[in-house]
Amino acid sequence: MSVFLDHASTTTLREESKAALLRALEETGNPSSVHSSGQLVRSILEDARDQIAKAINCNRSEVIFLSGGTEADNHAIKGIYWQQIAKDPNRNIIITAATEHHALLDPAIWLEANQGAKVHYLRVESDGMVNLNSLQEFLTENHRRVALISLMTVNNETGVITDIQKVSEIAKPFGIPVHSDAVAAFGHVPIDFASSGLAAMSISGHKVGAPIGIGALIVRRDMKPESLLHGGGQERALRSGTMNFASAAAFAAAATASLADMDSREEKLGKLRDELENKVLELIPEAIVTTKGANRVPHNAHLIFPNTQSDSLLFLLDQQGISVSSGSACQAGVLGPSHVLIGMGIEENLAKACIRVTLGHTTTAADIDAFIAAIGPAVSGAIKAQALQN
Repeated sequence: MSVFLDHASTTTLREESKAALLRALEETGNPSSVHSSGQLVRSILEDARDQIAKAINCNRSEVIFLSGGTEADNHAIKGIYWQQIAKDPNRNIIITAATEHHALLDPAIWLEANQGAKVHYLRVESDGMVNLNSLQEFLTENHRRVALISLMTVNNETGVITDIQKVSEIAKPFGIPVHSDAVAAFGHVPIDFASSGLAAMSISGHKVGAPIGIGALIVRRDMKPESLLHGGGQERALRSGTMNFASAAAFAAAATASLADMDSREEKLGKLRDELENKVLELIPEAIVTTKGANRVPHNAHLIFPNTQSDSLLFLLDQQGISVSSGSACQAGVLGPSHVLIGMGIEENLAKACIRVTLGHTTTAADIDAFIAAIGPAVSGAIKAQALQN
């Protein structure tokens, strides 16, 4: 039996999304063409834009389709930084946190290495919550030098929720734009872009049941970040290139379906997650739920098993047909401690011993039972393997 409990990496394709994709693929045309075939597929693209705008409460013109969360984060962080630095060369500070996804951290670090930016990392508490008092304190003293703030709405590894609206409220008096990577939040928590105060927000299709390779950057209408791509001027000249109308239709269908069952699904998954964590702690009392006291999404269980290694746990669970992860799939195969846990102040030996169990719309009670049956032998085997290495 195969049990997939890594829905934060990607989730099962929704039937509504598959149907929308197949319908769109029957059509031939370039959305930028003026003939009837082009305008037909353009209407598919624009219908998808309307659906995404409705799903997150933004203006349709603010939806910029692109390939996914990584591209969206790069467009937002680099584009807004370049826009800000062109207006005022002294505004070269990017504020973020050490616990962010690498799709957000790495563009900021690249700007620091190559473009004269300075990255300031906010304090993160031991439960994974970003300390927003430290943001207020830093801006009070340094706001004239800050280009932008970029933080995730939901941490992809721990599931911890950051109060992004509060971040925007802190930044607003100083006129500092805020970007949020909402890839791990979209479809799991309510999102209202219009009231968020954000300048830009990243979302991705495959996290809500669309195919991999489609996402969106939501850009406020009065924001004009510099573009990474130059060419035909598509998507408000922010993302040149032939628009992927078929995948956009699939994304919109998945988003609509995901939001329709979000409340009931997350309530069910929260109960399953709590059952999983409680049973793990009964079986293995020394196990640690890393974010137990934090505000977090219901479908994420982030666990540490002392005296083990993450890669051993993943291998031994996989041998029993259980798919979980130790964090971002983008970092899979990278040996070493979780940078998220290190950023939370957790010791390196524990940060090397974590797994992330994430539930999705296809998860059942039987999947949780299978995990519970497998985790004891996996931990025992990982402890033995670690003892041999030592």
